[in-house]
Amino acid sequence: MRENWRSKLSVLAGASALALSAVTATPALADDAPVSPQEVQMPADVKIVEGGATDPGAAVLFPADQEDQAGPVESVDPAGPVGTPVPGGQVEAVGAAKASPSSSTCLGSTAAYGVSGCFQHNGDIVWAGDTKKDGMSAAVGVYTDYGRAEEVCVNKLGADTWATCNKDYREGGDVRLRVLRYDGDTGKFYQPETWSGWIPVDGKY
Repeated sequence: MRENWRSKLSVLAGASALALSAVTATPALADDAPVSPQEVQMPADVKIVEGGATDPGAAVLFPADQEDQAGPVESVDPAGPVGTPVPGGQVEAVGAAKASPSSSTCLGSTAAYGVSGCFQHNGDIVWAGDTKKDGMSAAVGVYTDYGRAEEVCVNKLGADTWATCNKDYREGGDVRLRVLRYDGDTGKFYQPETWSGWIPVDGKY
């Protein structure tokens, strides 16, 4: 009788420990505010690339489209108002950064608190979206399966913007994204972070 009670207690304790480990291992969701930023150690030689803005509503010709002008032209989806004109006919950078990636061409969408990222296979473009106004920048690290050094695309355009980094990866290779936060004042990276799965550079799974 006492042995049965002990074995039941042992099973219950094991189940409780398993449930606790599952809860603590769950990554922070994109909208969950972190309790306090946790610094992420990055290699000293990691290459940081500052992303540029994309003009909202403008047709973006990708390499495949340029080869065949008769085919459909891909374009970014406008995610906000068109930028405010300023003297000289220029468009403010923040307004231009309101364009967002097209879900039909941007693969491996990955998000954590304050940042979203994806990889546009036609053109090898990394998209970094800043989704929180917290004084930090969105950062999207890119890893390859063929040993190329890690690079990080950083969006310094402010909250509610997208920035792009135009890269050139080996066709037939795969890339993996790592989204996290970046403090430009200190040059340090912070969690929460999330990893994508492996994404084929040519877009063919």
